[in-house]
Amino acid sequence: MFAVLPNTELLGKTAAYSKPMPVCVKIVLRYESTSIPVDYTWHLQTNGITMKKRKKLPLFQNLQRIKYTVKPMKDAFTAADVADSLCARSLCKQGQLKKALGVLHAVHQPIDSSTYAHLLQGCINSRDTPSAGKLLHAHMIQRGLKSHRFLSNGLMNMYAKRGSVAEARRVFDEMIERDACSWSMMIAAYAKNGNAREGLVMFRQMQRSRIQPNEFTFAGAVSACAKLGTLEEGMEIHEEIITGGYGFDVIIENALVDMYAKCGSLEDARKVFDRMSERNAVTWTAMLAGYAQNGYVDKAIELFRAMPQRDTMSWSVMIAGCFQNGRVDEALEFFRKMPERDVASWTVMIAEFAQSGRNVEALEFFREMRTSGVKPDPKAFASVLPACANLAALEQGEEIHEEINRSGCQSAVLDSALVDMYAKCGKIEKARNLFDNMCQRDVVSWNTMIAGYAMHGLGKDAIRLFQQMECLGISPNHVTFICVLSACCHTGLLNEGRHYFECMSHYHIKPVMEHYACMVDLLGRAGCLDEAEYFINNMPICPDATVWRCLLSACRVHRNVELAERVAAHLFELDPENVGPYVLLSNIYAAANRWDDTENVRRKMKDTRVKNTPGCSWIEVNKHVHVFLVGDRSHPQTQDIYANMFIFSS
Repeated sequence: MFAVLPNTELLGKTAAYSKPMPVCVKIVLRYESTSIPVDYTWHLQTNGITMKKRKKLPLFQNLQRIKYTVKPMKDAFTAADVADSLCARSLCKQGQLKKALGVLHAVHQPIDSSTYAHLLQGCINSRDTPSAGKLLHAHMIQRGLKSHRFLSNGLMNMYAKRGSVAEARRVFDEMIERDACSWSMMIAAYAKNGNAREGLVMFRQMQRSRIQPNEFTFAGAVSACAKLGTLEEGMEIHEEIITGGYGFDVIIENALVDMYAKCGSLEDARKVFDRMSERNAVTWTAMLAGYAQNGYVDKAIELFRAMPQRDTMSWSVMIAGCFQNGRVDEALEFFRKMPERDVASWTVMIAEFAQSGRNVEALEFFREMRTSGVKPDPKAFASVLPACANLAALEQGEEIHEEINRSGCQSAVLDSALVDMYAKCGKIEKARNLFDNMCQRDVVSWNTMIAGYAMHGLGKDAIRLFQQMECLGISPNHVTFICVLSACCHTGLLNEGRHYFECMSHYHIKPVMEHYACMVDLLGRAGCLDEAEYFINNMPICPDATVWRCLLSACRVHRNVELAERVAAHLFELDPENVGPYVLLSNIYAAANRWDDTENVRRKMKDTRVKNTPGCSWIEVNKHVHVFLVGDRSHPQTQDIYANMFIFSS
């Protein structure tokens, strides 16, 4: 325990003045029978504290509840208030956010705004933000700080950075007075969290409210255009930037390069890039990413070589660009040449291997990253978990889950990845338990759990979860309906599937190819082949090979040779190099004892030189995945494996 002993004589004299005056006060912090004097000079004011340190306040460990010997001063911060502020900041710096909030709640009046700012930043950095942030928010409302513009902006920033855009918007809507910073934060929050269209709507509302946008406002609006791919709207905002005199701000110019590149207008991106008087690492990286994402890898490499300085982000962009354009060897070469590899560069390698279906290599790189001494962060964990899920590598997935718990990492994305991993590894109950215990569930979390039920043929459970989602007021997106329709397909819930397909219009969601494919699959499995063909022929968009393949699979199940021939003709035209339709049609003919037609299909396969991708299987032994192709003899223990197979088969 410690007490605060102020110079009460000086404080008493200060209270008599109408204007604040500087007062020197010696604060003695007594902790475990040791007195540590710390000198401070500050101005006592009614609305804040300005402190000038004479000596650095030591960081204390295991602080207990504080007791003061000073009576509160009228219309001014007391020495006790200052000690509260210092104590809260000290605990916050040590990462003891809950104890800092405990000190805060023991105070009976608002403390200085800078301390609240420290605590808000602590909430952003904390792994327990949902509860800590809301506790701090509640305290600020209780202390009558709801209309404080600076603190409201801080609250919005805290909620936005943790993905709670709805909470940030609630704070924004309750603000009595908003400045350009308030609007800029909300525009950027929408742009970064998947609702760029709403960000642009807010940008126009801000302009109508006659608040002058600043460079951050324009940068947020341009970023929203980049997310949406709306080139015309982006060019319109670019004109407004030039008219407003912000055309040479490096933050805005970086956003413009990124926007033009993501919208596919590389000429305009390069014009902005070449015209810039000042270029930083973000500028170069944006232009690199533009070339790489649009397939111009050689131009990206040329620009990369011309960079005055290369950071890990520019190297990572080149690696991702090579991967996305099928140049895996070059991606590996860039990675091996990196002078320094951080967790982000390792994550790029893991994520790209997992997304390209090379899951074993993704796991190997994750192991190599840990061996090199780089600690995984939430993004690294979220990137490797899909590889475990796709391989059904439960043991490795569980090991990674334990590592996540030890590290204290927590996020909705990471929790969703864990739910997906357990569902795909056959542990649907474990997946549901994780889902129910999530601190924060977004639409991705709900989609993941519904998809898990669909995968296990638990269509009714998927529908019940969807209904629960609706009751809680969470708006489904187009992926949600793909998951629900898929669940209906795997369970044969024809009427329910028709109902939810019609429900999409209630949420203003326009069906895309995946939704139509699900409906064709649903009708085909139910034996409604004529209805499925009619449905395809009346689609408002041109059906792709996936839609026709669903119907061809149904023809094989229900032995409808005549329809299969019509469907196969479409597939041979749309996807001539895919071996699947040939094999399916051949099997359909064989099942109908039409051997001549079967032979004709196989001959056509040879004539068109369609190659069948060899099948593969894998097994997890001692947390290591072993992959085998048909007739594969590349495994180091091939002789032992074949010897044991001979014993088992004899």
